[in-house]
Amino acid sequence: MTTRPVALALDAPFAAIDPIAAHKLIRGTPKAGTLAAFTNDEQGFHVGQWTSEEGSWRVDYSEDELCVILEGSGRLIGDDGSELAFSKGSAFVIPRGFKGVWETVEPVRKIYAIAE
Repeated sequence: MTTRPVALALDAPFAAIDPIAAHKLIRGTPKAGTLAAFTNDEQGFHVGQWTSEEGSWRVDYSEDELCVILEGSGRLIGDDGSELAFSKGSAFVIPRGFKGVWETVEPVRKIYAIAE
């Protein structure tokens, strides 16, 4: 692990190549991709970028995640009926224990910071 500051390469190309697990799918057959920038396994902290194609799928968060949307739009729909719409420029936290649906309306690219 480095002790130097780490810059995120926001213009680095990466693609959505990993299919969302079939048992989670609600709509479409979207793929997602990750570009990791920093990992501290000892502290359970991870930072990078993530992208996804259009579609919706079930999510069940066992970690806290900060999301900053760089491109696209979508929404989170909680099993409790809550809803959070997001688009380019949105920033939000998904808390550990959130269960519901991630819906990508327009292809999304985000910065993530995860604390396990």
